[in-house]
Amino acid sequence: MLDAIYRDDNSKITYSVFRFQSLDEAQIERLRQQLYCPACDGKAYYRKASRDGKAACFGSRYHSADCPEFKPSLSRQREEQDAIEVNQMLQDSESLVIDFSKPPRRRAGSQGKAPTSKPASQAKKAADLVAEPETNYGVKSAGANKTDSESSQANTAQESGAGEQNTQPKMGSEGLEKLLNSLLRGSDLAKSDLWVYTDPKYRWRAKNLFVNFSDAEPTEKGAPRMYWGTISHSDKAMMWLNPADCQDVGIPIDLFKPELCQRFGIQSRRDLEGAGIIIFGKCFYNKDKTRKIIQLWNRDISRMHLSLPEEA
Repeated sequence: MLDAIYRDDNSKITYSVFRFQSLDEAQIERLRQQLYCPACDGKAYYRKASRDGKAACFGSRYHSADCPEFKPSLSRQREEQDAIEVNQMLQDSESLVIDFSKPPRRRAGSQGKAPTSKPASQAKKAADLVAEPETNYGVKSAGANKTDSESSQANTAQESGAGEQNTQPKMGSEGLEKLLNSLLRGSDLAKSDLWVYTDPKYRWRAKNLFVNFSDAEPTEKGAPRMYWGTISHSDKAMMWLNPADCQDVGIPIDLFKPELCQRFGIQSRRDLEGAGIIIFGKCFYNKDKTRKIIQLWNRDISRMHLSLPEEA
């Protein structure tokens, strides 16, 4: 896209990418979180010029299908197919297990080292460690006391197996990549009553678990949620991620930045601009209560996924 609209409560300005990139850095940082496609009004992002010659550009992950700026790509088609499959799973399954061990698919041209699946013994060990939460959250699923206001009988496959086999509920399983893609493409996941298991001990209603960054609020006792949306940009040192559409939310990544860059093939700050993201973490205020921080749960990068944008 060569043009984008900046819009707030008081003004609406159309910028060409050439005019936008000529603004001073402070102006760009202020304006870039409220950019929209001039044709379909989908949320847009700005990517600065790169050192290896890639031009500055605007882009959007939210073009309408009939938008003249919309250029279908393989990644877009894959995201839409993921949304269809997740919606079908919502119809066919009574619960969902999130498979955090599922490695991300590699994007074309990525130079990062592709992660490999963990052996079963290592995956189980990791799962057992993560299953020891920093604080109680969700609804315990194995007959333990409930920490959520909702109460119902646990419906895990193990419990069902102890009773009548023909009443065993159907349980789906998906990795973070497909769940994020489906949310970005408008699946019903974030509105569903489906039970979602984040580990063997805890489950949630999907509508209570999946929270868009624009709706993020600190939770009681720091209970985690699955926050999702898109990234506007990072700071210069790539220590913080700033979600789009909300200027009061930040995601610190400084404590696991090398592992994150390797896992998703991130070479520069530019790679993050316009990326989709889902992160299992807790939300809390900073000391001055001027900014909401979303902290990755247990600093475990398998509990977040980034979908880096293609060149616009």
